[in-house]
Amino acid sequence: MEKLIITAALTGAEITKEIQPNLPVTPDEIANAAHECYCAGASIVHIHARDEEGKPTQSYEVYKEIKEKIEEKCNVIIQPSTGGAVWHTSEERLQPVELKPEMATLSCGTCNFGNDIFVNKEGVIEKFAKRMQELGVKPEIEVFERGMIENAKRLVKKGLIEPPLHFDFVLGVPGACPASVDDLLFMVNAIPADSTWTVAGIGRHELPLAVMAIIMGGHVRVGFEDNIFYKRGELAKSNAQLVERIVRIAKEIGRKVATPEEARKILSI
Repeated sequence: MEKLIITAALTGAEITKEIQPNLPVTPDEIANAAHECYCAGASIVHIHARDEEGKPTQSYEVYKEIKEKIEEKCNVIIQPSTGGAVWHTSEERLQPVELKPEMATLSCGTCNFGNDIFVNKEGVIEKFAKRMQELGVKPEIEVFERGMIENAKRLVKKGLIEPPLHFDFVLGVPGACPASVDDLLFMVNAIPADSTWTVAGIGRHELPLAVMAIIMGGHVRVGFEDNIFYKRGELAKSNAQLVERIVRIAKEIGRKVATPEEARKILSI
């Protein structure tokens, strides 16, 4: 079984310091959290930027500052979000890709997202995929519903993304795909055979799905974007604390954790 890639989703677009005081928001806080997660065992950091007021932003300049500060500290794979927040325009969402990061997310469909709708029309998906291809950015295919896998396969047929693909199954978002073991198996069985995959369980689903992924040979995403608790009723102290737990579990099961360089080879970056 190949080594385990751990992604730390540090901030997200919905969580606030009011509900999780340890949330990293400023470029310095995000860079420090990224370094802590790298030291704990994460190979990838998934980044959402915030502005000076702590609100979600897709600003090129803010992402640039974050990227440079992280690179000064470690060689972790930096993966900016092109999802942003549900109210961002497609033009705003695409800005971080212009920094030519090694990876970026590519959401492959529209779905309900709590009380909102996360809109990704076919033309927008293709536009994002094409720009990533032009800049040499590896897309992580974000999947909130089963049909998004088929959309990704169509992008391959159109020559807009190239195998091997890497998928991230985001399970348990209110309004989108649930987060049972059967749901994860259903997703895994639907992707091309040469693909790699990560699972991001939302809220209380984070830990059980992470354990399943470790056993199944997949990869794991944890962090405050997905879950702010360490256990029921106890807020996590940091993103790194959530990474450390996955490293411990993987070691107990007998699965080694990938370094960033090993992750790059696994993901064909």
